[in-house]
Amino acid sequence: MFKPFSINLRGSLRTVSRPQVMGIVNVTPDSFYEGSRSMDRDSIAFRVERMIADGVDIIDIGAYSSRPGAADVSPDDEIERLDRGLRVIREIDSDIPVSVDTFRADVARISVGEFGADIINDISGGTLDAAMFGAVASLGVPYILMHTRGTPATMQSMTDYIDVTAEVVTDLSRKLRSLRLLGVADVIVDPGFGFGKTTEQNFEMMRNLDAFSMLGCPLLVGISRKSMITKTLGISSDEALAGTVALDTIALFGGASFLRVHDVREAVQTVKLFELSTK
Repeated sequence: MFKPFSINLRGSLRTVSRPQVMGIVNVTPDSFYEGSRSMDRDSIAFRVERMIADGVDIIDIGAYSSRPGAADVSPDDEIERLDRGLRVIREIDSDIPVSVDTFRADVARISVGEFGADIINDISGGTLDAAMFGAVASLGVPYILMHTRGTPATMQSMTDYIDVTAEVVTDLSRKLRSLRLLGVADVIVDPGFGFGKTTEQNFEMMRNLDAFSMLGCPLLVGISRKSMITKTLGISSDEALAGTVALDTIALFGGASFLRVHDVREAVQTVKLFELSTK
C-alpha cells in the first residue's frame, strides 16, 4: 500500500501524500508506442497541454528510444531533442516537475544545469555510464534507479534469473548503497518491467511487488502498454490501455508511489479510485 514520502525538488522539500502520475513524452521517431512520439513543437505542446489538463503530476521526457532495435542516438542529437522538448514544457508550465529519461551523465548535467530538469530517470541504473552516479550527486536532484541487464539491444538475452524478484532487489540495494555513499538523498527505485525480463518474470515481480519496500525508497512502476500486456493478451500496444489500467491498479495495491504512463487521464482516475478504496 502507498506510504507518504518526502522529496526535494528545486531546493524545496515536498511531502507527497498520494501516488503520483508521471506522463511520458517521447521526443523520438521510434518509441515502441506511436501515440507517445512528439517530435515537433506543436505535437509536443499538444501532448503536454493535454497531460496537464488531465492532472499529470510529473512529466517524463525522453529523447532516446530504449526499445530493442531502436536506432542509436548521438549525445548531440539527444541534447538537441531534449532542449526542444523542455523549452516547450517550460513555456506551457514553468512549475510542473520534469524528469529526463537518459542514461548519459553529460546529458543529465546539461538537462538539469541548462534546461531546468528536476529529476534524472536512468533506465540503465548507472550501468551504461559510470559517471552517472557522481553526476547525480553533484547535481543534487532526485534519481530514478532502474534495474536492467545489458543494453537495450542485448537485454532480452540476459534473463537467466533463479529468483527474479530477489535478484533485482539485491542489485538495486547494492547500487542504492553506492548512491547513498555519494550523498544522493532522493532515490526512487524502478524494478524495470520489460527490461531484461521475460513476460513470466515480469508477472512474478508484479506478484511480489511489496518486496521492494525493504529498500526504503518510493517505488516507480512503468508497465504502460508494454509487451507483458500485449503478448499475454495477443493485442497491439494501441489496444493495451485496459490492460495497463488493470496492472497499474495491482501495482498501487503493491505499494507503487509513481505510475509512469502514456495515458494520464486514465491513470489519474485509477489513483483516485484507489485512494477512495483504501481510506
